[in-house]
Amino acid sequence: MAKKDPTELSVEEKLKTLYQLQTTLSAIDEKKALRGELPLEVQDLEDEIEGLTIRIDKIKREIDEFQKAVSQKKAEINEAQASVERYKEQLNDVKNNREYDTLSKEIEFQTLEIELCNKKIREAQTRIEEKTNELHENEEAIKDRQSDLDIKKSELDEIMEETRAEEEKLKEKVTELEAKIEPRLLTSFKRIRKNARNGLGIVYVQRDACGGCFNKIPPQRQLDIKMHKKIIVCEYCGRIIVDPELAGIKAEKVATDDKKKATTRKRAIRKTVKKADDDIVPEAEA
Repeated sequence: MAKKDPTELSVEEKLKTLYQLQTTLSAIDEKKALRGELPLEVQDLEDEIEGLTIRIDKIKREIDEFQKAVSQKKAEINEAQASVERYKEQLNDVKNNREYDTLSKEIEFQTLEIELCNKKIREAQTRIEEKTNELHENEEAIKDRQSDLDIKKSELDEIMEETRAEEEKLKEKVTELEAKIEPRLLTSFKRIRKNARNGLGIVYVQRDACGGCFNKIPPQRQLDIKMHKKIIVCEYCGRIIVDPELAGIKAEKVATDDKKKATTRKRAIRKTVKKADDDIVPEAEA
């Protein structure tokens, strides 16, 4: 049998298919709701771990730079000490005061350079110690976050495993239903559903009002909805509206009406009994 072109479907068939699609998508949403905040918590933990990893890499690079600076300053100290030793030896061979003063100044300068390098080394070592402590703190933090992530992932995987089979079937049904709907109408429905707070793109009339925003629908518009001659949207929230019978909830509505009638009858009986009791005159008063 040839597959029916979506554009050849009647308005009633289009609305039925759309409502079936909405029901299926809502069922998928319910499955996802079972996961609660776990997916977001997992994502937050993964982002935090990634941030900590980047921070740890940065701290390690900074420690390396400080260590290289220490090595460089130690090399400069060795050079300065060698110069001092050489200048001191030259002092023994000076021939005049001018040479002596020059060598003395060089020795003083190199001594100051050694002191400056030692100061830089102490500062760098202090920074290395601080960064090392910061590194350990971040490594501990990443261990804690990884432990929390493993637990959350385990919980999420367990929930997903329970609902995976049902969710796959629902997704297959969604694909089948979407194939029956013309692309333009499907695009409009998805846009409406995306903008709707509760994910409902198509609703049925409830108590003479829109089932999405609960604003009253005029009688003439309700009649147009029941006729199934055209696709009608709510003028307040923009959702597509169908009548309850097409949505397949006629029996539910009748049952609800019967329940309301039974409740009304019970209240009337209680009022009658109460009135009768009030009309009875006690023997003492008689």
